[in-house]
Amino acid sequence: MTPNDFSAPADVLVLQHLLEDGPGYLGQWLGAQGIAWHLRCAETGEDYPASVRGYRALAVLGGAWSADDDRPTLRQAEALILEADALGVPVIGHCLGGQLMARAFGGRVERLPQPEVGWWPIRRTGSAAAREWLGEAEQATVYQWHQDGFTTLPPGAELLASSGPCAHQAFALRQHLAMQFHIEITPAKIDEWMDQPGPAYPVHVLLHRDSVQDPASMQAATRQHLGGSEAMADGIYRAWRSRWPA
Repeated sequence: MTPNDFSAPADVLVLQHLLEDGPGYLGQWLGAQGIAWHLRCAETGEDYPASVRGYRALAVLGGAWSADDDRPTLRQAEALILEADALGVPVIGHCLGGQLMARAFGGRVERLPQPEVGWWPIRRTGSAAAREWLGEAEQATVYQWHQDGFTTLPPGAELLASSGPCAHQAFALRQHLAMQFHIEITPAKIDEWMDQPGPAYPVHVLLHRDSVQDPASMQAATRQHLGGSEAMADGIYRAWRSRWPA
């Protein structure tokens, strides 16, 4: 079966907002593990399922929209996140997906003082949950592309990692993980984004050289850090899978 074939059951539901922000390494990982998954993309007009019942896990991808935008599919994603929580289904959020999780669970998403674009370091906390989700390394270099962030964590959430421009890079809440960074990144996704980076990107390169990489620097950093990112993603997705209900 393919991710777009809903005629057969699947373990994982993946919500995609925009065409250019697909599942990337997450899709590769699910395929390598032999895990059946369903994908729905809002930009192509595909309806999100009315319920997550029958799934063992939910993944929410990123996108250029703001989590606070008045878009019905964003509110539908939040409703599915809340239903998953009530059913004990672990949710993992990537960038916008993590922001939607923060909103759904009672946190706040706002524009940050400066954007992060490219490969930048995050530092994890010393908690057991941070090590379980993010690995033993105290610092990791991950791919970022965001201007907003979850500035207020939901009640009961545990901060797992931070960076200089973004105090809240990841949080855990019950069986869920929300990330501000793109652990699902692939070279193909970076190429697509850099092909049409948007009018704000060249301005940010000039104004925020300490948090926005120019194309040449990003290309070199991809060669240097992609392997570590994929290894970290493998660990994160395995920690997520360990929480799926039987």
